[in-house]
Amino acid sequence: MAEGSYHHGNLRTALLERAEAVLAESGADGLSLRSLARDLGVSHAAPSRHFRDRRALLDALAVSGFATLNGAMRAAAEAPDRPVTARLAEVGRAYLGFAVRHAALLDLMFTAKHAEDSSNELCELGHDCLEIVARLIAEAQRAGAVRDGDPVRLALVAFSATHGLAMLAVGSLLDDTPLADATDLTLDVLLAGLRPDPAGSP
Repeated sequence: MAEGSYHHGNLRTALLERAEAVLAESGADGLSLRSLARDLGVSHAAPSRHFRDRRALLDALAVSGFATLNGAMRAAAEAPDRPVTARLAEVGRAYLGFAVRHAALLDLMFTAKHAEDSSNELCELGHDCLEIVARLIAEAQRAGAVRDGDPVRLALVAFSATHGLAMLAVGSLLDDTPLADATDLTLDVLLAGLRPDPAGSP
């Protein structure tokens, strides 16, 4: 592909798209700006106009991944005319769908977020991911649909269940259970566990 075919920032988008494909195929070790330039048919210097080095590329991939994931989760959480428990389930499905389709990217996202020199942008985006769920749980608590407790801690429990299922699916460890069935059961059990105890016990 000729370098001249990129304009108005399209090269940056193309580099990120190709980088995610390479990440899924070969892992982060297989990524380099030079190889991406070769894959896209541009000069070796062209990617440096958008990313100063390989680390900047990986961080940009993580930022893009969080933006996409958070957007999908936020859309599910804020869906109009849906009961709050239905929205909680849809947020779980949104996370699971992203995690299974973009497993290598998700791993990169959380690795980059927890790096000692992680950028403020990455930290904020990673925090937003949890906050979307925590805010929805707080709304469900006000509606009497979820038990009392710290919404952030309850959100972490919800993440542990959905993320665990995603990792089992990515690792082909669900045996003969279809992912759709495992998803339905996991969300049913999770939501049942979040409901208030009718007896009022903790």
